[in-house]
Amino acid sequence: MKKVINDPNKVVQEMLEGFLYAHGNVYKKTPNENGIYIENEKKQVAVITGGGSGHEPLFFGFVGEGLATGAAVGNVFAAPTPNTIMEVTKAVDAGKGVLYVYGNYSGDTLNFDMASELAEFEDIHTATVLVNDDIASASKEEAHNRRGIAGDVFVIKVAGAAAAEGLPLEKVTEITQKAANSTRSIGVALSPGSIPSTGRYTFEIAEDEIEFGLGIHGEAGIRTEKIMEADKLTQIMMEYIFDDIEITEGDEVCILVNGLGSTTLMELFIVNRKVTEILLEKGVKIHHTDVNNYCTTQEMAGFSITLMKVDEELKTYYDKPAYSPYYFKRG
Repeated sequence: MKKVINDPNKVVQEMLEGFLYAHGNVYKKTPNENGIYIENEKKQVAVITGGGSGHEPLFFGFVGEGLATGAAVGNVFAAPTPNTIMEVTKAVDAGKGVLYVYGNYSGDTLNFDMASELAEFEDIHTATVLVNDDIASASKEEAHNRRGIAGDVFVIKVAGAAAAEGLPLEKVTEITQKAANSTRSIGVALSPGSIPSTGRYTFEIAEDEIEFGLGIHGEAGIRTEKIMEADKLTQIMMEYIFDDIEITEGDEVCILVNGLGSTTLMELFIVNRKVTEILLEKGVKIHHTDVNNYCTTQEMAGFSITLMKVDEELKTYYDKPAYSPYYFKRG
């Protein structure tokens, strides 16, 4: 395994140093922990996201105007510590409350909950929206146990827009939860990711196989399949989504075809071609489409498909302008 790194135990520290050298005119780092934030100049509800490193540009790449106010950065595939989350919380709180938006993983949930308790001692009111869009990770009956994957992108976007409107914490939370409830994803891996500190891949897979239903921390999928043509694979993945959330003629959706690290845009656009054709054949309206590498797993090859079913309220907040060096929405 080849990686362009120095000390495997310093990859997060050195990554953030490099990020700040590039964008330090806009972003700040918390003094003692790996937290990235922007000034909350409008004194609005602050939105904090976060999770393990290795998914770049998620999570700190989604801190910006109309997006998250700050991000708590953990080690590779590891949750940020409560102290990291708390430092970011104090840095961005403007007295209007703080909304935590992050993927539904046990370590993240535990540490964000601990930070929330610490925040209450500082008279900082917090709320939480968990992103659990990965339909492969649990049944509909156990949806509360599902992981968060690329659906984070849509949910953070909506949360940041609602906060930028100056809405109170309760209303920002309500709208963000609506976005999370309306979002479904499923992914496949063609090759594993890696953990820099161990120098090992996260699972093994044959050259003619794919992992169906992956986890972004490098977890293997729910089953192994023989590789197949893009259209057939996309059709199967879309059927899983349609079985999980009712999307019928006249409904409207946002699409994200997300690359996992080393899959080319050529391949992602081929997938998006089929996703779009399937939706149009069903009479589903497409409000917006995004094809990019946002939620990655180091050099893992593969992709995920995310649909967010939208109504007029969600479209209003999704369409608001947003900017970070890694995400742009004109509005």
